[in-house]
Amino acid sequence: MSDGTISQSEIDALLSGVDVGGLSSGPSSNVNIDTATLKKFADGLKDKVASNLNGMTDGSFEVGSPSVESMDRDQLLAKLPEMVVAVTADFNAGLKGDHLVLMAPEFAQKITSLVNKEENAELDDMALSVIGEFVSTHTGSEITDLSAIAGLASNPPEATHVPKPMVRIPQGTFALFSYPLTLEGQNYTLWEAVSSDVAEGIAKALGGGTPEAAGGTLNAADMASMANLAGGQQPMGGMQMGSFQQPMMGGTMPMGGMGMPGMQMGGGMQPMMGMGGMPMGMPNVQSVQYPNLAGGPTTQEQGNIGLIMDVNMEMTVELGRTKKQIKDILGMGEGTIIELDKLAGEPVDILVNHKPIAKGEVVVIDENFGVRVTEILSPMERVSDLR
Repeated sequence: MSDGTISQSEIDALLSGVDVGGLSSGPSSNVNIDTATLKKFADGLKDKVASNLNGMTDGSFEVGSPSVESMDRDQLLAKLPEMVVAVTADFNAGLKGDHLVLMAPEFAQKITSLVNKEENAELDDMALSVIGEFVSTHTGSEITDLSAIAGLASNPPEATHVPKPMVRIPQGTFALFSYPLTLEGQNYTLWEAVSSDVAEGIAKALGGGTPEAAGGTLNAADMASMANLAGGQQPMGGMQMGSFQQPMMGGTMPMGGMGMPGMQMGGGMQPMMGMGGMPMGMPNVQSVQYPNLAGGPTTQEQGNIGLIMDVNMEMTVELGRTKKQIKDILGMGEGTIIELDKLAGEPVDILVNHKPIAKGEVVVIDENFGVRVTEILSPMERVSDLR
């Protein structure tokens, strides 16, 4: 950084400490995911994973016994290679939440090579579209098996080839499916992560799910007991106090004319009042106060970005691009016209350190060219270009 600029690798290193989270509104705590039920779901899908892959590639992939784990961001990053192919296909109806499929670049390259019938295919846009098509087929199989969830649907898959810190991983605790695959003696792994809300919805649709915490709800017996107390029913077996004799200092004291606080003698027994005006024996039911889960950058993240606010970065405006064969380039001379991939009047690309961040239109300021920003690329569009 001696010349005042920052390289792409340095940007990735800085971002590696920033939580690029998913759709959840914030980290969830004390999440108990029913991995046993999800494991049965994955067992039913493993043959379809192999069938979908082999149908696309004409290969002979075999899928072993899948595993399902509760996972967080740091644990998942420890499992992944430095570069990954990540495909997002979030559920948007029936269930709503993160749905992420991950694989090593070598696995994605093998699938693409088999589909295109070429050796060592490059992980370009065409290859990523092939991987996205496989994920779309896989998601369709899942939706078919989850027919109990009415209207279940997902977004179209978006595939990227990025460093693992740049992957949009679900926030908090989530479920990770791992499918081991083999082809011609080579081992691969297909990872699939879903947010805790989606995992819980799948488990409940399959007859599982996390039971409610004890004491959090009242069962039918509790409700009947409360109703009896409120209606003046006689607990203690309906015992009458009118003829009961209490021994007291060598004699007896009739209780027929005396009542204890909170009781009606000779009739229905009223509940005794305890501290705070609550009937004794009645559960103390209160509303749960949840913390504010509004998302936003933490103080540490704001401090980290503050460290590089005065770093210079190269900004360029790209009119268009084209590809030429070497013989055409060598044959260029004065007066040669080069046709670009942009149409007349189409917005130009604004790049920072050679990465697109916005689009704009060319203007003239005095005698200099300038560009007026007309569109800021979304975070997902910017991340998709980091490959």
